[in-house]
Amino acid sequence: MEFNPNSYQNMQYRQCGKWGLKLPVISLGGWQTVGGYENAGEARKVFYAAFDAGITHFDFANNYGRPAGNGEIEGGKILQDLPRDEIIISSKAGYYMWPGPYGEWGSRKYIIASCDQSLKRMGVDYFDIFYHHRPDNNTPLEETHGALETLIQQGKVLYAGVSSYSPEMTEDAVKLREKKNWFPITIHQPVYNLLNRWIESGLVQNAAKNGYGIIAFSPLAQGLLSDRYLNSTPADSRFGVQGKDKVLTELDWAKIKGLNEIAQERGQSLAQMALSWILRLPEVTSVLTGVSRMEQLEDSLKAIDHMTFSSDELDAIERVLAWQ
Repeated sequence: MEFNPNSYQNMQYRQCGKWGLKLPVISLGGWQTVGGYENAGEARKVFYAAFDAGITHFDFANNYGRPAGNGEIEGGKILQDLPRDEIIISSKAGYYMWPGPYGEWGSRKYIIASCDQSLKRMGVDYFDIFYHHRPDNNTPLEETHGALETLIQQGKVLYAGVSSYSPEMTEDAVKLREKKNWFPITIHQPVYNLLNRWIESGLVQNAAKNGYGIIAFSPLAQGLLSDRYLNSTPADSRFGVQGKDKVLTELDWAKIKGLNEIAQERGQSLAQMALSWILRLPEVTSVLTGVSRMEQLEDSLKAIDHMTFSSDELDAIERVLAWQ
């Protein structure tokens, strides 16, 4: 297939902390995007358009899709048309995948078996990034990260990452890998958005200290930080389907509308500003978006055009978020 020869000129790339791996500031995720969630034909068009726009990083996990694993299968079919050496493919292991005591969490048996299964599903020889998907307090870090190191030594994984680790657990993992002379943690994938700022209380500082990158998932808070939610929650929306047990208060709606007003003053959509706001932090390498329609991708890409904030704009955002 032929792709845009000027695609890399349209995108900004950042290093993962101090390491040589660079990611586009906007990355595309396979969660809720392929593998049974959305129209397969539309997903293919979105992935191709993303690559044409300079997006080179595509993120998956073993449990994505319906049934679990189908996200990797369908994503692999799409990505096989892209030049392998020009793209970054990541996956993860940590959540439930098969019955019995070895089908989830962080044991050596689970991590290595899961990676092997994911490679087969995606039809690739290696993952550029492979994450431990969630903390496991019942398995020693030495076992979990020893498994990641084995995968690196086998050539099945190039860079090791973690997801949703606390700052303290991340620090322990960093020090363990240093002590063992294992390849360092290159990237951390936490949830981070205007409505969930937990990483600002330790993790950002830890990333700066130890030199790994941060890639934020759920940057739009399951779509709440988009134009679709300014007046109500659409029943067919991501939050409408998955967040049925969550109740948005009048204050929540007011904050979303207040943020939208600031975005309009900046000449952005709310979603664009939400992405730009995350990227204001130098420790953030990329934001991970999950889009199912072309117009969503096009809207997200426009965030790159306006990623700087004045002090007045940042103060206005803080005032809205502080409403009680």
